[in-house]
Amino acid sequence: MRYVVAITGASGAIYGIRLLEVLEGEKYCIVSENGLKIMEYETGKNMEYLKALAKVYRENEMESPVASGSFRFDAMIIAPASMNTVAKIAHGIADNLITRAASVALKERRRLVIVPRESPVSAIQLRNLTILAENGADVVLPSPAFYTRPKTVEDMVDFVVGRVLDVLGVENGLYRRWASQ
Repeated sequence: MRYVVAITGASGAIYGIRLLEVLEGEKYCIVSENGLKIMEYETGKNMEYLKALAKVYRENEMESPVASGSFRFDAMIIAPASMNTVAKIAHGIADNLITRAASVALKERRRLVIVPRESPVSAIQLRNLTILAENGADVVLPSPAFYTRPKTVEDMVDFVVGRVLDVLGVENGLYRRWASQ
């Protein structure tokens, strides 16, 4: 499988990092300038860490293969997705590599998973997410469940990442599944 994982400047870079850590197959990462800054601040991880997990592109590298519809990938996940990025994709603005690759995913009918990181959300933001969902994107809200009785932040991150993997059809054991007692 070939995956593209994008990390934008929203809080929650750990979701994108964790996806890159657990996904198997060929992995490409697109990181925005603000995404890199937030990632370093929130996690202490840097560009070298990302490069150890995937082939990494910056958002201004529009000449990269992932910008083209002829570059086949199975799924793109934007985690975290800033509301700026969500709005651009929803309205067809492909002015950087993240929004261009997402546009490619939609036009080529490939899987696009959006993990928006904002709360509360405005009606405008909800409309933008609805537009994406109506056009084939999957929206996975990063809301951890508490029936799993998480003990650490990592447990909560793994729940969200596990749900993203579920949407992709990737078997995983990152969280305890619901079972009535």
